[in-house]
Amino acid sequence: MDLYFSPLACSMASRIALYEAGAAANFIEVDPKSKRTRDGVDYGTVNPLGLVPALRTDGGTVLLENAAILQFIADRHPAAALAPGDGLLRAQLQQWLSFIGTELHKALFIPLFDKALADTSKAKVLETGGRRLAYLDRHLTGREFLLDEFSVADAYLFTVLNWNIATPVNLRSWPSVESYYGRMKERPAIARALKEEFALYAEEQKRHKAA
Repeated sequence: MDLYFSPLACSMASRIALYEAGAAANFIEVDPKSKRTRDGVDYGTVNPLGLVPALRTDGGTVLLENAAILQFIADRHPAAALAPGDGLLRAQLQQWLSFIGTELHKALFIPLFDKALADTSKAKVLETGGRRLAYLDRHLTGREFLLDEFSVADAYLFTVLNWNIATPVNLRSWPSVESYYGRMKERPAIARALKEEFALYAEEQKRHKAA
């Protein structure tokens, strides 16, 4: 299984899920600027949209989109209990994956990474995003995880919340979210993924400066 990723991007959620499952994979780094892998392969031949993650299964099928990849990893390693099997609980998992992907990942954090975003637009994004984070804060009050147990949705949520370090999003405004983020950061699989990807990100930045 090949996981195409960029350091500290949303693809880190899949790395976390794999570590939680104790599963092996080939991690293939994609440069976010050149859209090429370390060995020079054009990533567009894997995903024409140029977005990470992408997962090439052992059978050769390429799977795209975080929600799909995370659930595939969970289903392939059922002993790790990273996703409910079916029914209402599985629907709730999909609900949270959708919320994270649309309301936080795409609607809040991605616009804030745009250095050309006007101040008025940034303020609007933060206002709307704040309401989404307040909703999340209420849900997490008194809870350890999004569902009853750790799931791939938590791997994705932590990955997205980690972008607070590079944006104007201040998690202190939402105490339950901030507490959740701190707890998740201490999980062995997440701590391992963070350490590795921060190191890879530092190397990536050095390459960009030298180019």
